Amino acid sequence: MCNERMNAMKNYMMGMNRQHAVMPTGMPAGQYYTYPGHQLASVPAQQITSVPAPPPPAEIAPQTLTSVMYTPGYLKTQIGRKVKIEFLIGTNLVVDREGTLVDVGASYVIIQETETDDLLLADLYSIKFVKFYY
Repeated sequence: MCNERMNAMKNYMMGMNRQHAVMPTGMPAGQYYTYPGHQLASVPAQQITSVPAPPPPAEIAPQTLTSVMYTPGYLKTQIGRKVKIEFLIGTNLVVDREGTLVDVGASYVIIQETETDDLLLADLYSIKFVKFYY
């Protein structure tokens, strides 16, 4: 009797080892998952509940673009005005551009030039002076 019990236990353990020896495939499996090409098992309607997806988080602009304490934030309040912007190129060359301020980003300004009606995108960090015409 003892040998029968030992053999039964041994067979049981060997069966368990075979079950755990199978390596996972990385594919999810479960009662409600179907592999591509397989039908979903019939599930009672009361078990499936539809939960609405949460709304996407509102995109919050950085404070540097909204606060007038920062250059881009202040320049955004002047969009539509005629401006003259002076840029420092290198260590001693100053270049100016005139036009209407169209847009301001985190690191750029866009000006619609007066003479040509072209749009000019300029580096915010090379700006030294901005003159606003009222």
